[in-house]
Amino acid sequence: MLKLLGYLKQCKKSVLAIIALLIVQAWCDLALPQYTSDIVDVGIQQGGIAWAAPEEMREETWQALRFWMTEDELRTADSYYVRTQDGVWERTQDSQAALEEIQGAFRIPMVLVSRLQEAAEGMPEGVGQQLGSMDRDQVLFLRASALEKLGETSDSMLNQVAVSFVKAEYEAMGKDLGAIQTRYLLLTGAKMLGFTLVMMAAAILISLLASRAAASIGRNLRQRVFERVLSFSSGEMHQFSTASLITRSTNDIQQVQMVSVMLLRMIIYAPILGIGGIIKVSGTRTGMGWIIAVAVAAILALVLTLVNIAMPKFKIMQKLVDRVNLVSREILTGLLVIRAFSREKFEEKRFDEANTDLMKTQLFTNRVMNFMMPAMMLIMNGITVMIVWFGAQGIDAGNLQVGDMMAFMTYTMQIVMSFLMLTMVSVMLPRAGVAADRIEEVLNTEPSIHDDTALLDDRLSSCRGVLSFEDVSFHYPGADGDALEHISFTAEPGKTTAIIGSTGCGKSTLINLIPRFYDVSSGRITLDGIDIRKLSQHKLRDLIGLVPQKGILFSGTIASNLKLAGEERVSDETMKDAARVAQAEEFIAAKTEGYDSPVAQGGTNVSGGQKQRLAIARAIAKDPRIYLFDDSFSALDYKTDAQLRRALSQKAASATVIIVAQRISTILHADQILVLEEGRIVGKGTHAQLLESCPQYREIAGSQLSESELKGGVAG
Repeated sequence: MLKLLGYLKQCKKSVLAIIALLIVQAWCDLALPQYTSDIVDVGIQQGGIAWAAPEEMREETWQALRFWMTEDELRTADSYYVRTQDGVWERTQDSQAALEEIQGAFRIPMVLVSRLQEAAEGMPEGVGQQLGSMDRDQVLFLRASALEKLGETSDSMLNQVAVSFVKAEYEAMGKDLGAIQTRYLLLTGAKMLGFTLVMMAAAILISLLASRAAASIGRNLRQRVFERVLSFSSGEMHQFSTASLITRSTNDIQQVQMVSVMLLRMIIYAPILGIGGIIKVSGTRTGMGWIIAVAVAAILALVLTLVNIAMPKFKIMQKLVDRVNLVSREILTGLLVIRAFSREKFEEKRFDEANTDLMKTQLFTNRVMNFMMPAMMLIMNGITVMIVWFGAQGIDAGNLQVGDMMAFMTYTMQIVMSFLMLTMVSVMLPRAGVAADRIEEVLNTEPSIHDDTALLDDRLSSCRGVLSFEDVSFHYPGADGDALEHISFTAEPGKTTAIIGSTGCGKSTLINLIPRFYDVSSGRITLDGIDIRKLSQHKLRDLIGLVPQKGILFSGTIASNLKLAGEERVSDETMKDAARVAQAEEFIAAKTEGYDSPVAQGGTNVSGGQKQRLAIARAIAKDPRIYLFDDSFSALDYKTDAQLRRALSQKAASATVIIVAQRISTILHADQILVLEEGRIVGKGTHAQLLESCPQYREIAGSQLSESELKGGVAG
């Protein structure tokens, strides 16, 4: 959760704007139930008369009310009413504060006058005159006695009696009560419509800003992960695996992006709405606040139980997604091999196992979380029944109005819904939290290969290309022994250094140390006398043209692949010259679109030999100072191999060339041949010298060359 909130820091302005809009939306949402209550209580039950503060009243009514008023109430009445020329008393202010004060002053006198009018029908004549002859103290004593009898009557009931008095006064004055009610209903309805429109506009803006912010978070995370992965050495790549990195860059970031939208739209809104609902409920004074506490406790217990059950499965689920991704990628990549060995059924079973494991885990979590919605609905409906049950008792006792009960019910549902929103998002939060952890694991992994603080790039402005290994040893992270031990040799410009040896002897490992895909464990590698660790990776690799053991082409065209070093560096003439040297010109020209011919992802629409020649041409087009060929001629026939090496010797006449090969025919004319065995150099020299001095080389040569060729090599 904290990581997800941390991602929102990059969108501070949008988040602040969203919070402000959410407050506006919640304010409008919380205002509507009160207006609904007013329509029921005031608009329908009270005929549109909201306050016991008449706009106008007759002289006799004015005097009757003043008879029962205290001194403070009289001062209030005098400050808010004036007598017109036709003898009618008219209210002078319409503010809510004024109306509340007037109602407080007039309510008790109106109730007493109403009760007196009801009782006057059965009283003997002359009682009214007796009341009029009382002094002030006697009136106040009589008022106190009447109030004592009304002691158990609720404020709500007193207000209704007072409003009924005002309604009767208006009727007596000839006012149109229907018009008053209609005007109140239309005005209240217009206010509700206005709040609804504001709430709708706020919701639309929130959705827009939240979507843009989440999309920005997703974009930035993908960019950061991608940049970090590009900085990884081969060691970090092996640590995570390609399948896992793909899942983290796509599925995991998508989870974070999706939850970010929910976070901005629902998780922030839920507490605002819940707190606002609690404040509103506390103002209704229904005496049913305990029902909300019961609802919240039930919801929290349900959510915590379900999340604790589902959380461990969410962590497992992401690993199972990695597994499905890995198996799918392996099967699709090795489809030809699978078919060649008739292993379709086995691979189907392997994929089905990974897929079924993921399905079972997803079904378990979905079933657990699907239980949440019906349980929530049960709680909400149970709360509704409780409110109606206890609210009806309050209405029957005269302590509660129907509209107040409706408002309380709506506010309670809003509070419950706020928790429901949190629980809905809580279904996604655990998975998004796991995804965020996996993303952060990539971002927090420091590359083992990094540039030195004191670089010497400026000392290599004109590189000659003298590459030296000085007592170099290397072991892979976590390995028990060294893959290379005490390697020392020098590769000079204008000369070809070849490396040969049995499979697994460390040839490719040695090549990978030169562009710093790995750093040496001991010793050092120098370029023109400068330790390559003192050069920036960009500068070092800019001087190297690498053709890896497995030729990798990118989707695009032949031209885009050959110009991978950059359009500004590789012109069309340079590209065509490189293709000619790599013996690729002929098959490129045979294609209808030539250099603009499409290349499928991974180069699957060209043969192995064509792919290898294009990879070689790509390195040649870069015009590097050092050529590294890691068994890059294995897919070529002997004729093409010979032609390519002959053309390359002319093209790279001033460059340093290092070739890893399995075929001796490829390296016969190398200036220096290194023979590796179990990570050590066991032979160094030319072909003829090694035939005489190195048994391991002689054994390899004997398995590939005829007797006459061996004798010729010794004689040479």
